[in-house]
Amino acid sequence: ATFLQRAYDQILHDVCIQNLPVAFCIDRAGIVAEDGTTHHGIFDLAFLRHIPNMVIMAPKDENELQHMIKTAVEHPGPIAVRYPRGSGLGVPLDPNPVALKIGKGELLRNGDDLAIIALGSRVAPALEAGERLSQEGISASVVNARFVKPLDRDLICSIAARCKHILTVEEHVVQAGFGSAVLELLAAEGLLGGLKIHNVGINDEFPDQGPQALLRQHHGLDVEGILRAARTLLGTAPRQAPALR
Repeated sequence: ATFLQRAYDQILHDVCIQNLPVAFCIDRAGIVAEDGTTHHGIFDLAFLRHIPNMVIMAPKDENELQHMIKTAVEHPGPIAVRYPRGSGLGVPLDPNPVALKIGKGELLRNGDDLAIIALGSRVAPALEAGERLSQEGISASVVNARFVKPLDRDLICSIAARCKHILTVEEHVVQAGFGSAVLELLAAEGLLGGLKIHNVGINDEFPDQGPQALLRQHHGLDVEGILRAARTLLGTAPRQAPALR
């Protein structure tokens, strides 16, 4: 993902303006641990999603990744699929990959108190957080966004109409990232009034070098961080960030 930054001009001028069928498979998207500060792939959504003709997606697990690769191969224009460094979750693989419908997300859990709209590698911890919130009497919807561009307008707007507290979660910088795209959509649809929204991601800083689990914990991207953000949004707990050790 970091090396793709060097090819921005080629992406825009040589591919997207001509609307060519090029698939960008973006490895090491997100926190990359011991590769160091220069290699964290946390800016790709911001510099890709504003380019016309570009489609962007991120899988929740290795099974969905194979379906997204199939989708990318068959798509007639520019398309990017971002996936993290490291091992998959160990989920079973479907025997035959199928192309996904462009711009359609997935409702994984239904609830009315809070909606957690997560992207890519953060879907699994978001789903676990939703399950744990249910044990506290909080009814949480969990959405696997799948697509950053185009967003699933119908799904996100229907969730926003029902849940007045919305948490977006991404392993990417908050500025101009996935959460920003959700805010733009809700603003364009006139749905921001009455909503409480918090974007969970990496704030305005360069992450240090360190193990993925530790850095995700520090930036509030693990299950506990999502739970903390959810409780704060709902007004049930004070916000506090763990110290980086």
